[in-house]
Amino acid sequence: MKIQDNRGFTLIEIIIAIFILVVALTGLAGVASTVINGNAFSKEITTATTLAQEKIEELKNTNYQNLADGSDTQSIYTRTWTITQTATHMKTMEVVIQWNRYGNSHDVTLRSIVTE
Repeated sequence: MKIQDNRGFTLIEIIIAIFILVVALTGLAGVASTVINGNAFSKEITTATTLAQEKIEELKNTNYQNLADGSDTQSIYTRTWTITQTATHMKTMEVVIQWNRYGNSHDVTLRSIVTE
């Protein structure tokens, strides 16, 4: 009597393996998408913070008497700065960077004080 030696996989086993692989790859694609979006948003926040810091430094190097409010646009960012007299011989500088991402408004605000 000869015993059959069945080697290989059945069709059901192959279908189950493919299903498991598809589920795993779909989950991986979702995670990759989230990571990519997070990195892009991180880059936007870093750029906005850098733009605000640059303006703060520029205002600090401006003559105290010439400090004034203003705004400009840098790529997708709108930069607005306000100067407020807070005490005698002291002004507060506030720089706000605003931008939109996927229909949502975001902003970064930096403040500093300058004296005469």
